[in-house]
Amino acid sequence: MPELGETRDTRLIHGRYRLLDLIGRGGMGEVWRARDEALGRHVAVKCLKPLGPQRDRSFTRVLRERFRREARAAAALQHRGITVVHDFGEYEGILYLVMELLEGRDLSRLLEDNRGHPLDVDTVEDVAAQVAAALAYTHDQGIVHRDLKPANIVRLGDGTAKICDFGIARLGHDIGFTARLTGTGMAMGTPHYMSPEQIGGDHVDRRSDLYSLGCVLYEIATGVPPFDLADAWAVLVGHRDTAPEPPRSHRPDLPAHLDRIIIDLLAKDPEDRPSDAADLAGRLAAGRTGARVPLPRASSGAREPRLPSWTR
Repeated sequence: MPELGETRDTRLIHGRYRLLDLIGRGGMGEVWRARDEALGRHVAVKCLKPLGPQRDRSFTRVLRERFRREARAAAALQHRGITVVHDFGEYEGILYLVMELLEGRDLSRLLEDNRGHPLDVDTVEDVAAQVAAALAYTHDQGIVHRDLKPANIVRLGDGTAKICDFGIARLGHDIGFTARLTGTGMAMGTPHYMSPEQIGGDHVDRRSDLYSLGCVLYEIATGVPPFDLADAWAVLVGHRDTAPEPPRSHRPDLPAHLDRIIIDLLAKDPEDRPSDAADLAGRLAAGRTGARVPLPRASSGAREPRLPSWTR
């Protein structure tokens, strides 16, 4: 297979998936618009970074098995708020995932289109409700995303919100970060959206996804992330130790119930967040209908500082 990124001609994977146009590139690899020659439809193909001969053989063997396991789990997800996974495999040392081709814009690009201004309140609440419903489903299946961020949530033309990259966020940690962080307890994540427990290398469960969703909602509701700092370390320390400014300090017209829900999602202690995504969905629905939204628990602010294990 030619090098990823080469565009002088199209190429065929396993005689079936013809890569046409590069539509995205990130730390984990590249995403291509492709044609499924067997079924005559367009799909998206995510090509992960090549394993390469420099990797330890035992490591790559474990990585391949983990990829198969994660991809099968992702392919089993059937929910309108989750991007459909059609197929997966390996071709010439490159692991790939075949997904539905989404015609829409991710939340990061929507913010860019809006020149950094926040999205309207109805859109924020609609996205929040849809993502909460999708997370409730996936968490019930025992799957935690681990890297929820604006770039992983796509809003289609009809308003449907879809979460991308279920099943491969943890794999991306192994491919893209293991060489730099060998032997550490640091979990996969993007600094602006990482939960305190991810930063500390602690146990991560569904409530970590809720924290990340709180970061996403904060940003699309205010135009800035909870800790709007250029230095990644300062961002991590902020998530770990500092209570964020209330969203309404950036946007006074934000409804009080939405401000309260976002702050509750950003509690440092997972026990102080909504118990699960279904609980969150209920709070969102209550807020939109004018019912009383439960107050955050008192301990949701800063906690005792603790250095993450990968700094020791």
